[in-house]
Amino acid sequence: MPRNKSIIASLDIGTSTTKVIVGEQDRDGNVNIIGIGQSKSLGLRKGSIVDLDGTVKSIIEAVEQAERMIGVEIDSVFVGISSAHIQMLKNRGVVAVSGEDKEISEYDYDRVLQAAKVVAIPPEREIIDSIPINFIVDGYDGIKDPVGMIGVRLEVEALILTATTTAMRNLRKCVERAGLAVENFVLSSLATGEVALTPDEKELGAVLVNIGGGTTEVAIFQNSNLMDKIVIPVGGDHITSDISKGLRIPLAEGEKIKLKFGTTLFDENDRGFEITTVGKETVTVSTNKLTGIIEPRVQEIFYLIKKELSKLGYDEIMPGGIVLTGGVASLPGIAELAQSQLGGNVRIYQPQFIGVADPAFTTGTGIIQYVVSNSILPSTPQKSNSVSQGFFDKIKVLFNEFFR
Repeated sequence: MPRNKSIIASLDIGTSTTKVIVGEQDRDGNVNIIGIGQSKSLGLRKGSIVDLDGTVKSIIEAVEQAERMIGVEIDSVFVGISSAHIQMLKNRGVVAVSGEDKEISEYDYDRVLQAAKVVAIPPEREIIDSIPINFIVDGYDGIKDPVGMIGVRLEVEALILTATTTAMRNLRKCVERAGLAVENFVLSSLATGEVALTPDEKELGAVLVNIGGGTTEVAIFQNSNLMDKIVIPVGGDHITSDISKGLRIPLAEGEKIKLKFGTTLFDENDRGFEITTVGKETVTVSTNKLTGIIEPRVQEIFYLIKKELSKLGYDEIMPGGIVLTGGVASLPGIAELAQSQLGGNVRIYQPQFIGVADPAFTTGTGIIQYVVSNSILPSTPQKSNSVSQGFFDKIKVLFNEFFR
């Protein structure tokens, strides 16, 4: 049955949670989120796959949840890649404009980007993408899009992204063993920046901090481009571990308490809540005691960020300030703590889509928006088993009611 809308599925394999988000693009290019699926990540450590079978199981579970929600079989996904596996280098490509009328075409655009990819890299790494930073036509630079311009010589300054071949093969293998095709890989920092930062923040310069389960990814944007990235091997799982050890409770219970009572703010009207320790003892814990466990770890994350930014030469916060996202960004008081530790303006971003209005879904929704913005549409439509528009409308109603 022909459809008027395009289905796009993203796969975000995090250290703690594997998420599948399904977006629907209408004729006007607008994106709506129509389904999600998530499962506990079983095969990752600090963003790296350490158990293929566990990772495959997590992917399958998340995909099946999303499929049940939308009533459509998901055949392919756009996969987010952690910055931990990525190295960036700048290179220049040069080509002669091919047309007789010397008008720069899409063909010339693609040729010059391919030319920029001609660079020596170690044998254990592979190029996954080239991102244009600046085009130069016959010596005139600062050009964002040269297509349609007249010129003889076209140059590009591009950011070349490389990843370890082993990591990419293992990631692709897990996705394919889960019964899915990989449409493309998308750098998580680029995807997150697509939705979390405003055009002005990207242009003036901003620091995007995505605090996940096993790692914290920091991306520096300026002049509308990704300039640098940092990966801190500390995240929300470390906070959970601290709570578990400090209160003598299982890790699963520590995660629940973090989500329900966690904060970085001390409260004058200290409240208490009951827990059951590993020794089966029921005790009352004050919220300030919990804060005393959480705050030092969050402070450590921001201390490490500041230290790494200084190494890269960013001693002063950029005009666009700092944007926090990721699951840990939901902790009350974290923006104030970040401001005291890093300085500058700090705000928290959460996706603006119904049903996924939580910072934990920023990367997954960002992948979909990045795909749409860059016109990287799926090669084949997702299969539909006699799905009518009315059915989709009902599913959306149920979805919105469930997450209201």
